[in-house]
This record gives sequence, structure tokens and C-alpha cells, in this order.
Amino acid sequence: MKVQKAVIPAAGLGTRFLPATKAQPKEMLPIIDTPTIQYIIEEAVNSGIKDILIITGKDKKSIEDHFDKSPILEELLRSKGKTELLELIKDISELVDIHYIRQKEPRGLGHAVYCARKFIGNEPFAVMLGDDVVRNGVPCLKQMLDLYNELGGSILGVKEVPSGEVSKYGILDAEMMRDKVYKCHDLVEKPDPATAPSRLAIMGRYIIQPEIFDILANTEPGAGGEIQLTDALKELARKDSVYGYVFDGRRYDVGDKLGYLKATVEFALERSDLSEEFRAYLEKVIAR
Repeated sequence: MKVQKAVIPAAGLGTRFLPATKAQPKEMLPIIDTPTIQYIIEEAVNSGIKDILIITGKDKKSIEDHFDKSPILEELLRSKGKTELLELIKDISELVDIHYIRQKEPRGLGHAVYCARKFIGNEPFAVMLGDDVVRNGVPCLKQMLDLYNELGGSILGVKEVPSGEVSKYGILDAEMMRDKVYKCHDLVEKPDPATAPSRLAIMGRYIIQPEIFDILANTEPGAGGEIQLTDALKELARKDSVYGYVFDGRRYDVGDKLGYLKATVEFALERSDLSEEFRAYLEKVIAR
């Protein structure tokens, strides 16, 4: 069955970016002039996704406002003849059909995904974490969907990380099938580096079969006292094929302050309207 729906969990409190996230969602923090979550949605759209469900929480209304129409702003831009900005604003509200549901209490990523069960029904679906922005000519999710169309099962987007970082991620116990593709036998959430089965870390992109919902309904809280999606995927791997795919592209962990700064700098250096002056500025800063 073709994957046409994506779920974006966006209910987290964003405590790593306090005080900036005290009154605004971390997903709305801009990389230059574009909210982080917009990059995720654009990746989904460019991969062929038709419907997106954003799992929100308290004080996340600005996400809905951003992707809604803004008649007053549009009329102001039209009256001032700012056609380019007007088209930009209109395009945002017409990107894709976006739906919303609230996760009423912070019970973990697994629980957030479980909240999507009625929206998804009995279809395979994508999950895209808003903390992970991936830049590549062929969108990361599109790469995974192409593999899914070949192999079926569930697909996890992975990258190999340094040994010292495996405790930050869900890690695969897997064997290589071919270049970039692994058959997953087991998963471990945030393992000790000394006992980790590999350095293949899940990087915020998933294609999952709907059987995951029955598993999540019976998944007990795990690491951090939360219902972990990795624990449910571990059970799914015992019943069905789960693959790891080492995707092409530069991944930015924008939920981390250093990762966020790297994304901002590198995105700016790619912009024709900013790169020349910004590069000159950086050279001056480095020379101090």
C-alpha cells in the first residue's frame, strides 16, 4: 500500500531552548527566516505525502496559525505591491492538507505516535521528527519511500554515529543486506556505549506499518519513564520486517543548540542573498 500520510510529533516542551521556548514552540524557532517545522513539511510534500498530522500540545497554536491563511497580512502586502512576499505567504497556507490533534500529557514519542491511530487507520505511514532537518537533492523521506516501495516492511532512517554518542539515540542491532540497507533484528533505546549492538542510530525519519498501534497500546514506559517508540519498533521487528536505511544528506539536530547554530550558518552560506556578505563577516570574526 502506498504511503500518503505523515505524522509530525510536535508536543514537546523544548526545555533545551529555554527561555526562548517559554512562550513559543521549539518547532517555530526559525532557521534564518523559516520556522524549523516548515522545512520538515516541505520535505514531506516534496516526497509525495498528501496529508500531514501534527501532534501538538499546550501553547502550540502558533504552528496552526503559521500554516493557516492570513487575510489581513495578505491584503496589506497586496496593497503595498509586495507581490513576492504575498505569494510566499499564500504558498505556505497551500503547501498540503495539515491536520492537528493534541497530546494531552507528555508521555513520550511512542504515545505521541499512538495519538495518530485514528487518522492513520490501517495504512503504512511516515513519522518525521521536527528536531531533525535533512538537506539533500533527493529528500530523505523520498529516498526511504523508494526503498519501501521495493522492500515493504518498515524503514528506519539511520546514520552511523561516534561511539560516544550512541547513548543519545535508538540503536539498531542489524546485519547489512547491501550498501546502505540493513535488516534489523533488535533495537535498543539509548544504550550504554560499552554494550551497544552497533553505532547505527535512528535519525528522526520512519516509515511504519499500522500494526505498531496495537503494540504501542501495550507498551510500558521505558527510558525516561516515557512510552518509547523504539521499544514498540523492537517488538514489531520480531513480527515483521524492519530495515535500517543509511540515507544520503546532511542531517542537523536542531533540537541541540550547537546543531541549531550549525544549521543557521550553513543555510545562510547557501543563500544567494546572504552568502557573500555573511561569509566575509565570518572570515572577519575568525581572524580576530
